[in-house]
Amino acid sequence: MQPAASNWRTSSCTGTENCVEVADNDPQHVMVRDTKARNRGSLAVQRHTWTAFVKYAKQG
Repeated sequence: MQPAASNWRTSSCTGTENCVEVADNDPQHVMVRDTKARNRGSLAVQRHTWTAFVKYAKQG
């Protein structure tokens, strides 16, 4: 079951100049988009891939 609308939020690791938004209320995918170019669409990433990316990014 997919949610009716994506619940977008600004990533906690972005500054005011280069913002990324994520929507993680879908059980299968995490959506990612550029805050400054919302009309250009978004990227859907499988949840396990997103989890691996975040884990890697936190390593520095």
